[in-house]
Amino acid sequence: MVNIIKNNSDWNGDNQNPWGGRSDRRRPSNFDNPFEGLQKLIRSFLPGGGRGLRGFFLLFLILFSLWALSGIYRVNADEQGVVLRFGKFISQSGPGLHYRLPWPIESVQTPKVTIVNRIDIGMRGAQNTGFSNPNRSMRDVPEESLMLTGDENIVDIDFTVFWVISDASKFLFNIQYPERTIKAIAESAMREVVGNSEIQPILTGARQRTEESVRSLMQTTLDLYGAGVQVREVKMQKVDPPSAVIDSFRDVQAARADQERARNEANAYANKVVPEAQGESEKIRRDSEAYQSQTVAEAEGQATRFVSIYSEYIEAKDVTRKRMFLETMEKTFKEMNKIIIDGDAVGGQGVLPYLPLNEIRKKGDN
Repeated sequence: MVNIIKNNSDWNGDNQNPWGGRSDRRRPSNFDNPFEGLQKLIRSFLPGGGRGLRGFFLLFLILFSLWALSGIYRVNADEQGVVLRFGKFISQSGPGLHYRLPWPIESVQTPKVTIVNRIDIGMRGAQNTGFSNPNRSMRDVPEESLMLTGDENIVDIDFTVFWVISDASKFLFNIQYPERTIKAIAESAMREVVGNSEIQPILTGARQRTEESVRSLMQTTLDLYGAGVQVREVKMQKVDPPSAVIDSFRDVQAARADQERARNEANAYANKVVPEAQGESEKIRRDSEAYQSQTVAEAEGQATRFVSIYSEYIEAKDVTRKRMFLETMEKTFKEMNKIIIDGDAVGGQGVLPYLPLNEIRKKGDN
């Protein structure tokens, strides 16, 4: 018993712990009060060490100022601020610094309104927001892409919808799941437009018209819902018949292309031959009209000449008869070689020399 007491006295008297180390009782016990340093710092700024009503009021004033300053918020250039008071929408704010009542009275949400979002329908693999890599492999989703046309054909359509937020408050509060709603509206609009069209125009030249019709129908529906969304573009990525019949359909398309080519060639030949035939027909008609006019004019001229000659013949029969004889002989012997003989000449010397002016003129022309 004495030994035990001695050992205890040695432990306490020598300031040793059970493991043989010396305990330092002069070390401050911050472990018992971890906020002691913070309390001292606050008391150093308060009059009277923070004790009393005045110190409490000043501390409350500092905390209230910090709480009030927490209402300052910033809206970036690509965002739109939506201010809520106890969860109810009260106002919107544009880019810049703004102030709202501090939490929990008012809060603010800042959705991005300039980013072009993307939703793929009928395919998977690309990101549904932003512009993803177009070279990324895609997976077909037949339950979304297979549609029935107006002429009872099945067509496989993959398309993409690009949209932006036009009104942040409507986008946040009027629709619970905006992206799901936009996707459902896009699929429904495409099925309605395809159902009112035939397959051939959709596969060939009516793709742009189909895209614009779908975009317009989507925008009308979203505006009716008050979604606060603007549809920028609807882009058809793939438009094909179902994979089970695509080879046969391509054969039909090739046959139709050959038919169209043959029709175009026939139309081109007809467009060439018909005008030529019409021109030849018009030329013959005009020549016949000219011949008719010429013949009638000549006949009328001959009749008029005969009438005039006959009138002169009545007035002077001998002179007219002689003139008609001379004119007839002139026409008869005009192109013949002639020898003039004087019948009254004696001794066979009746050949009269003359100057062949016509022969000289012809030689001069040559």
